[in-house]
Amino acid sequence: MRSFRRLILAFLLGAGVATVNPAARVMAAADPAEQTQKPTLKPVSATAPDIPFNYEAQAENELLQLANSARHQAGAPTLTLDPGLSQAARVHAQAMLEAHQLSHQFNGEASLPQRLAATTELQLDQEGENVAVDYTAHDGHEHLMLSPPHRANLLNPAYNVIGLGVVHGGDRLYIVQDFGHALPSYSSTEWKDRIAVAVNQTRHQASQPDLQRHDLTIADEAACSMAQADKLGTASVHKLAERFTVLSYTSLHPETLPNGAARAISDRNLHNFSVGTCYAHTNTYPTGVYWVVLTLE
Repeated sequence: MRSFRRLILAFLLGAGVATVNPAARVMAAADPAEQTQKPTLKPVSATAPDIPFNYEAQAENELLQLANSARHQAGAPTLTLDPGLSQAARVHAQAMLEAHQLSHQFNGEASLPQRLAATTELQLDQEGENVAVDYTAHDGHEHLMLSPPHRANLLNPAYNVIGLGVVHGGDRLYIVQDFGHALPSYSSTEWKDRIAVAVNQTRHQASQPDLQRHDLTIADEAACSMAQADKLGTASVHKLAERFTVLSYTSLHPETLPNGAARAISDRNLHNFSVGTCYAHTNTYPTGVYWVVLTLE
C-alpha cells in the first residue's frame, strides 16, 4: 500500500519540470498543483556564502549517481556536478519546504536563469529544472523517470552540468534538480579571434579575399553601450554606421554569425573589418551574453 501512496505523491503532488533556453525563456509545469497562483515566500538570497539550513548531501549524491547511470544507459553524456548550481538548487528546495508547495518560482523569488546566474560562473545557453517531493532519493528518481517531461530533462543529451538540492521536511525529501548546458570559457580576446575566423571563412565561401582586421576601441564602446541599454541599435552604433557598414548582434557562440551577415561580409568592395565585444548580464540575458559590433569597410 505504501508504494501506491508514493506513486500518487510523485505524480499528483510531487513533481514539476521546467526548461529554459535563450530563444524562448518559457517555463512549463507538469503538475496541475503548480498552475495555481504563486505563493509568496520570504526572500532567500541565492548568493549567500553560507546556506543557513541542512541539506541532504547523501541523497544529492545518490540522485547524481542515479541520473548518470540512466544517462549512460540512454547514451547521453555524463552530468558534472557544479557547486554553484547546487547552491541555487538547495536554496530553492528550502523555499519549497517553507512554502509546503512545489513551484519553479515563488513570488519574491528570482527566475530560474537569474538564480543560476547568481550562483555559478558557468556560461549557460540552456537551463532546465525538475522539482519533486518523495520519501527517498531512489523513489524520487524512479518517479521522475516515469514522467515524460522530467525524464526528458534527466536524459537530455544537451545538458552537461547539474546542481542538486535536497532538504528534509518531516518524512519527505524536497528535491530540486537544476540542469544546464555549459559553454567553453573563452577570454574576450579569444572571442574576438573566433569571430574574426568566422568572418574570413564567410569570405572564402564567397570566393572573396580575406579582410584585414583592425580592431577599433569605438567598436568595443558601441558594444558596451548596447549591453548597458540591454538592446541593439544604440546611438553609438548608429554613429558608427555613418562611417562603416555595421553588424550588431548578441551571441553565445563566436563561431556562428547572425542570419543575413554573409551577404554584407561577402561584399567585394570591402577591405577591412573590426570586432568589438562586450560581455554582460542583463535583464534579457540573465545568464550573460556577448554583445558584438562588427564594422566593415
